[in-house]
Amino acid sequence: MLNDLLLNPPVVFIILLAVIGLLAFAAKALAIKGTPTAGKGEPYACGQDVPTGKIQPGYSDFFHFAFLFTILEVVALIVGTVTANAIWLTLVILCVVVLAIFILFRRD
Repeated sequence: MLNDLLLNPPVVFIILLAVIGLLAFAAKALAIKGTPTAGKGEPYACGQDVPTGKIQPGYSDFFHFAFLFTILEVVALIVGTVTANAIWLTLVILCVVVLAIFILFRRD
């Protein structure tokens, strides 16, 4: 009875929503408190102020890895569902994926 209830998606959604709400409530202890002052929310490391504006990461490097993992997830799905009769198709797909990864990470 309890196992059937926990496998019901709306019940799982409500339980997870409650857990996330409790975590958000508990996270208030880590939030910045007190009156706002000049450097209260500024970055700080090892007793020295961190210069801002020097490191600005972009999404250009992230895109390559996100695309790589997308390719690998799709390949894992295709290879995991292929039948034994279509093993040649799996080899063709793997060759295409290797080629796509070389194209993705080529150096100009």
